[in-house]
Amino acid sequence: MAAVDPAAPAESHRPDHRQVLARIRAEQPRYQRGDRRVADAVLANPAAVIHLTISDLAAEAGTASSTVVRFCQRLGLRGFHDLKLAIARELGADTVVEPRIGSADGPMEVLAKIIASDAEALRDVTSTLDGVRLETAVTRLHEASRVLVVGVGTSAPLAQDFAYRLMTIGMHADAYPDAHVQHVAARLLGPSDVCLAVSHTGSTRETVAAVEAARHVRATTIAVTSFARSPLTAVVDTALVAGSRETSFRIEAMASRIAHLSVLDAMFVSLALRRPAAASAALELTGGVLAEHRF
Repeated sequence: MAAVDPAAPAESHRPDHRQVLARIRAEQPRYQRGDRRVADAVLANPAAVIHLTISDLAAEAGTASSTVVRFCQRLGLRGFHDLKLAIARELGADTVVEPRIGSADGPMEVLAKIIASDAEALRDVTSTLDGVRLETAVTRLHEASRVLVVGVGTSAPLAQDFAYRLMTIGMHADAYPDAHVQHVAARLLGPSDVCLAVSHTGSTRETVAAVEAARHVRATTIAVTSFARSPLTAVVDTALVAGSRETSFRIEAMASRIAHLSVLDAMFVSLALRRPAAASAALELTGGVLAEHRF
């Protein structure tokens, strides 16, 4: 007979996340005022919740983000992201890869539709991005003594690439892969420095913590994100919203990352144009070093 781990939860006691909407409806009459407002907002349009940030839902419910988090935890979920995933599964949306792609599509058809979706996301950038804020961000970066670029998960490669490219035009820029190191580095910045955060949702704890640490020492803070309203945009000096239509429960927001990469590229080129002599000299040195690695 197999041994039973007394610390393991019994199967019957594990929360069933497959019928989360039904559970919310059933419990709705017993909720306190804050939870009831969140429940009302969720049940009014569950499909729309999949596309919201925690700040968006809190605003619609007329509550604080912390109330939304506690509401989710009372359902046995870890947080708002889990709620969105549970709703998506219940609505049958978790099998969707891209709305226009079907199971009968071959690789070339998938490629064509993905390219069309990415092109659409890039066109959307000009309608969501504020030109004045972009100009402000470039100016602050140009004037900065140091630039710390932070991002975790799928945003980390973008952060590291941007810091590397700033370095190639003679700027002092860093992007550490470890979230704890990012947090420490942000706290070690000063008033003449910039902390730039890259985050699709703007709701990642580690990224927000790093930005708050930078604000504590009066460094300038900038965000490149997909949502105008989020915990991240609430704490930065300048928010660059480059949202794509791929703002749902999907873990890998590929189209959004392409949009963010384009914004970062525009800032890089703009900075190179503002410092032609330094950029030219640094790029020449960079080219020489890279040539040593080519056959």
